[in-house]
Amino acid sequence: MSEGITIRHLFKKKKEGQKITMVSTYDYISAKLCDEVGIDCVLVGDSLGMVFQGYESTLPVSLDEMIYHTKAVKRGIKRAFLIVDMPFMSYQVSLEEAIRNCGRVMKETGANAVKLEGGEELAELTYRLVNIGIPVVGHLGFTPQSVHALGGYRVVGKKEEEQERVKRSFKALEDAGAFMIVLESVPSSLAREITQASKSITIGIGAGPYCDGQVLVFHDLVGLVEDIKPKFVKRYVEGAKIFRDALRRYKEEVERGIFPSEEESYG
Repeated sequence: MSEGITIRHLFKKKKEGQKITMVSTYDYISAKLCDEVGIDCVLVGDSLGMVFQGYESTLPVSLDEMIYHTKAVKRGIKRAFLIVDMPFMSYQVSLEEAIRNCGRVMKETGANAVKLEGGEELAELTYRLVNIGIPVVGHLGFTPQSVHALGGYRVVGKKEEEQERVKRSFKALEDAGAFMIVLESVPSSLAREITQASKSITIGIGAGPYCDGQVLVFHDLVGLVEDIKPKFVKRYVEGAKIFRDALRRYKEEVERGIFPSEEESYG
């Protein structure tokens, strides 16, 4: 496919029962790798606050930082559909400020869509954004920006009351025009029920195998994050071990005078 992936391509995959792949990352090199192997969607997640910046949550990430990282990621992709997380307090203050900030992200980064965390309360904003030409991805279940209100990191939707709230919010966002909704840390049975009834695309992370697609953080799936491993993460390679081994070899060779050799030197 010579042209970039569009919403139309993503809905075609949903209709045909083909799973959609998404990876969350924050830099040019990893984005380029994702694009080269044919990952459908690249998400610049505000998880960069934890993975890239070393904070304990996503809350400190600023709008300017999201724009900076998205510009870098955009330069690494030719084909993938690019989505940007709107960070905490960039869309909660007022409709006008939210629309302005989302518009700024689209104008300055070249992204294809913005992602908002939250339920029914975001239906009006979603409707307004979609109707001025800004595609919206929703995010339900466990929403990291609400970590304190939710009482920490946990599965959302085990209780009937929470299940009904997630389903109600999904319908509200879908009706408002969100073309895709991420379901995070919800029971797979709930994700299956929602997906089977949905017109919007569902993307799971800790939501079981029944969603229309899946998303993982690049640094998690390549094994660069070792101190935290949620149940839903699968490490496809032990990247941190590989990198440490390379660094140890480099250190040893420099100290022993092995590197650089004549091969790495100019005549």
